[in-house]
Amino acid sequence: MNRKAIGIDLGGTAIKAGLISESDGLLEEVSVPTNADEGPQYVLDRIADLISGYSTRFPDVVGVGLGSPGAINWARTTVSSPPNFPGWESIHVGDALASRLDRPLLTLVENDANVAALGSAHYGVGHRFDSFIMVTLGTGVGGAIIYQNKIFRGATGAAGEIGHMTIDYEGPFARSGVAGAIEAYLGQRFLSRHARYRLINKKDSLMHQMAEDDLQGITPKMLFEAAELGDSGAREVLAWAGHKLGCVLGSAVNLLDIRKVVVGGGLSAAGHYILDEARATLNHYVTPALQAGLELVQETRGNEVGMLGAGHLVFQHVDENGISPE
Repeated sequence: MNRKAIGIDLGGTAIKAGLISESDGLLEEVSVPTNADEGPQYVLDRIADLISGYSTRFPDVVGVGLGSPGAINWARTTVSSPPNFPGWESIHVGDALASRLDRPLLTLVENDANVAALGSAHYGVGHRFDSFIMVTLGTGVGGAIIYQNKIFRGATGAAGEIGHMTIDYEGPFARSGVAGAIEAYLGQRFLSRHARYRLINKKDSLMHQMAEDDLQGITPKMLFEAAELGDSGAREVLAWAGHKLGCVLGSAVNLLDIRKVVVGGGLSAAGHYILDEARATLNHYVTPALQAGLELVQETRGNEVGMLGAGHLVFQHVDENGISPE
């Protein structure tokens, strides 16, 4: 039986919902603005509308999976304090959605990086590996661990926070308050600031034409575009980012003995400008005994893996708990 589920990717800018087929992956998708400033009840209304749109047309869906920022409880029911979601303290998402839907649906919530990794494991480039480390490079730096095709959750469900691993205990502070955490180098705001300082006196850099006066408007996307046009300064900044990424991944490999790495998220679109340097650096920071089989690859399915993983979370839960379709 080719089961279907609804996969939701809750982002600060947009809420994306996909109809997920267990065998065929993403069948269709829709996106609406999050408008998180309107508050949690507004956001939950939007999520419920998206779910209803699918469940009405496809009454055989087995459940809903939702990937969200913030802290997720072990039971995968509650989201607490997601960043950039004002007024959202601790909400039992299943209950909140059940009161908004015509019929109850199995609802599971998981960290957004975790579901991205699960989506990659079953429908993306991670499908080649039974275990891998996932890093997502975007506004922040997310991380997840896939072990034998399932999310490794740790003791409380919070494992895999690679963005909060430090590479310099006297380094800059990330938003988490951890000195030298990798997010303090590769988070979008931090990388843009570093690029500005590094390129502000490089008058031959294309950044002076692309960004605002004094390079205040510089973005990672601009860096990639300039690198593609041959800008040596932009390429140096992206290689610097790749070096930092390789450093932290070396520590993760040494700790976990998982030798495959999948990199996704918006910044990963900078491709070889970051990843080539990350690969070269990774080899220098992994102990020789663990270097055999090292591989770092880019996830090319973009934001789709979040919806795919959220949907697949439902299939795994149903199988593991012996839940029969109604």
